[in-house]
Amino acid sequence: MIWMILGLVVFLGAHSVRVAAPAWRQRMIGRVGEGTWKGVYSLVSIIGFVLIVWGYGQARAAGTTLVWVPPVGMRHAASLLTLVAFVLLVATYMPRNHIRRAVGHPMIIGVALWSVAHLLANGWLHAIVLFGAFLLWALVDWASAARRGPVVVAPASAMMTALTVVVGVVAWLVFAMWLHRMLIGVAPFG
Repeated sequence: MIWMILGLVVFLGAHSVRVAAPAWRQRMIGRVGEGTWKGVYSLVSIIGFVLIVWGYGQARAAGTTLVWVPPVGMRHAASLLTLVAFVLLVATYMPRNHIRRAVGHPMIIGVALWSVAHLLANGWLHAIVLFGAFLLWALVDWASAARRGPVVVAPASAMMTALTVVVGVVAWLVFAMWLHRMLIGVAPFG
């Protein structure tokens, strides 16, 4: 589990610079340029992500401590929460949708819902550490984003909102029915 924890520190650390050291971040962007900053940020994030995935796989294979046994109904709740999380993720990138206007920070809220969903459906220690870390990060980042003030978003349209929901639902279906088993090794519905 040590590699997963190291990956969490690297990945969530990179994603927390704006929260923990905004002035330093701005100075570094000014010094090295936005393109270089984004390149280094992306490289560090990818390294952290790979460590998380690898470490989680090792921890799961080793069978860390079972903390609690989730009731079967929690899988249904997790499915619903991840569906909403996928729609919020799409709303982050889809222009002119009402969801982003209403929520302000759909990515952060989507990560929080994804984390809660997985905490409800997983009782293994390594899962609690992983998803708990992401939930804690999302809550801290959301509070920081709220202090920065409201997000200015272009006027929304019903068509773009409908498209956001459709793309989110389709992405969720593809991931839940096929990709989750292929990439994670767990079939949410099987």
